[in-house]
Amino acid sequence: MDMVLRTSRDWVWAVDDQWNFTFSSRTSADLLGYSPAELIGEPCSIVIDPDDFTRALQDVNAALDREGPSWDGLTVRCRHRDGSIVWMDVAGGIRPAADGQRGGFDGTSRLLSPETAKEASASRSRTLIREMIDGKLLLTAFQPIHGLATGHVIGVEALSRFVSDDGPGTEYWFQEAAAVDLAAELDFAALTAALTAARELPPRIYVALNISPVTCLDPRLPGILEGSSLPLDRIVLELTERLEVQEYGPLIAALAPLREYGLRIAVDDAGSGFASMRHVLHVRPDIIKLDRSLIAGIDDDQGQRALCAALVEFARQIGATIVAEGIETQAELAAVIGLGMTAGQGYLLGRPSVHPREWATWHEASTQELRTQNECSAAPGPPW
Repeated sequence: MDMVLRTSRDWVWAVDDQWNFTFSSRTSADLLGYSPAELIGEPCSIVIDPDDFTRALQDVNAALDREGPSWDGLTVRCRHRDGSIVWMDVAGGIRPAADGQRGGFDGTSRLLSPETAKEASASRSRTLIREMIDGKLLLTAFQPIHGLATGHVIGVEALSRFVSDDGPGTEYWFQEAAAVDLAAELDFAALTAALTAARELPPRIYVALNISPVTCLDPRLPGILEGSSLPLDRIVLELTERLEVQEYGPLIAALAPLREYGLRIAVDDAGSGFASMRHVLHVRPDIIKLDRSLIAGIDDDQGQRALCAALVEFARQIGATIVAEGIETQAELAAVIGLGMTAGQGYLLGRPSVHPREWATWHEASTQELRTQNECSAAPGPPW
């Protein structure tokens, strides 16, 4: 038996009724990076994340209800010691205790093939994203956008936050949604949540909603926007770079009727990559949002200032407004004002928040900040 355990490619294991390991074959070191001695006495959570363990336990109980005291063919997502994901096919059964009650479980696990693991991963992502959408587990945080001349809040950017999100960040889930053909579904869920939350905003400001260019082609978009409580002239669609645009003609045609009724288009993260500048050239947006990478340290970099000055002039010539993103210091604020940028957002002016009561605080603090900065800008200084 010992020879079988040493040479088998399957991981043989046993746990007690609390799912703590009581036995592990040596294969655990190859598959998961833990020796048997490191696993015995430890809970299963050492190799399975809590959410995945809960799902696996539900699947085990369902299999036991269907099939009796054993199961096989259960797909489980484990985690290697180095943090990487390991997909396994698990078979096992109940190990009776001496008194006839459940004494724990024992079983075997083996690696899934790369193709099967990929399918399992996609299935898991689809399930989780569907649960987020159906359970309405998206919140909206608003970050203020300020007019730099007056300090008034002229708009907000809607940023999605997932309820109890203690795992991957928001961008990860949007990328996963795109990978499993649920990009439009998640975009629309986030957009709907933001439009609902926006009812609490003051009536004078606009709401910028992040959306993939591909989702803009979905025929459901006009109905969702027109069915909201916000007029189209208070809505800005920020085109993201999540998916590459192959042909701009259909995108321009899809947005044209909405733009005729007041909808505005912004290009997000302009300057961060080639795709964003292609958006600018082809879509001719109403708003160009300069990426934080162009704003960070702009007060101390002549090259950045020259590039941003050129973009300000470009925006002027096509009739667009520049928004400087990611303003975090007074020196950066002074530089963008000196270059003629008229709108900005960033932690210096106001952090994202899901709490409407904080909006008044944003306004008071940023107005004072900008008033002081504009007074300083009136004095002789660097020729930005």
